Amino acid sequence: MNVIDSCWRTKSDWAVNRKALANCVVGYGKATLGGKYGAIYVVTSPYDDPVNPKPGTLRYGVIQSVPLWIVFARDMVIKLKNELIVNSFKTIDGRGAKVEIAYGPCITIQGVTNVIIHGISIHDCKPGMAGQVRSSPTHAGMHGGSDGDAISVFASSNIWIDHCYLARAKDGLIDVIHASTGVTISNNYFTQHDKVMLLGHNDKFIADKVMKITLVFNHFGEGLIERMPRVRIGYAHVANNKYDEWKMYAIGGSANPTIFSEGNYFVAPDNRSSKQVTKREATNWQNWKCNRQRMCL
Repeated sequence: MNVIDSCWRTKSDWAVNRKALANCVVGYGKATLGGKYGAIYVVTSPYDDPVNPKPGTLRYGVIQSVPLWIVFARDMVIKLKNELIVNSFKTIDGRGAKVEIAYGPCITIQGVTNVIIHGISIHDCKPGMAGQVRSSPTHAGMHGGSDGDAISVFASSNIWIDHCYLARAKDGLIDVIHASTGVTISNNYFTQHDKVMLLGHNDKFIADKVMKITLVFNHFGEGLIERMPRVRIGYAHVANNKYDEWKMYAIGGSANPTIFSEGNYFVAPDNRSSKQVTKREATNWQNWKCNRQRMCL
């Protein structure tokens, strides 16, 4: 049991003291509060309305302007009708229920702070359509459509994504871009996907230099091809993750990122042409700052 899990799983009263989970985050997302200082909000219905969400639905909870700790009354599959735009100081806590966000657009975290997503399955995500989407109780605006990421983190800070199952999105499983920072991605299981995780918008977006992200205790499972993660410009601490037989490469990057990789366990594929652990997508890769310690190959 790792330090995150031992922080809450060993407590017999975790179900009645759910907000103690916010004390368990490690790494660059350590300051993330989520909805720790808000009320408990219970999702009772998988129904979704992107513009006028009903009380008891997930969307109604995540758009509120006050901190909320969001839990689920029962198992449910939520097929969103458009991207789910999460407001600041929210926790989506799936513990105690089997919660899936699937078969439609998925989660967008944009221009906000202090969001925790824990213990849900996010899979088979589709692009969102252009149209109105509500982002707060007082604002529903036109959106041009989403790319089909499972989780998109855009210009946000203090974000923790923990113990989620992520698979089969149209675009990436997790994208962290546009100067997002203070992010921890931990204990997640990734499977059945091509471009898994992008950290950094593009090679010329210098604002991503502030990006600091921790990837720890994740399992990159079967059927993954590349980007576990791919890093641009910013800093990524990649530690104690398990990699199973990727199809192209595991960790890659471009535009002079800093990658500190330690304690990871790599099981390379049998295909000799696909055993590349790291990939440098630039001719000036000699200038990168890359530190690899205690890695098992």
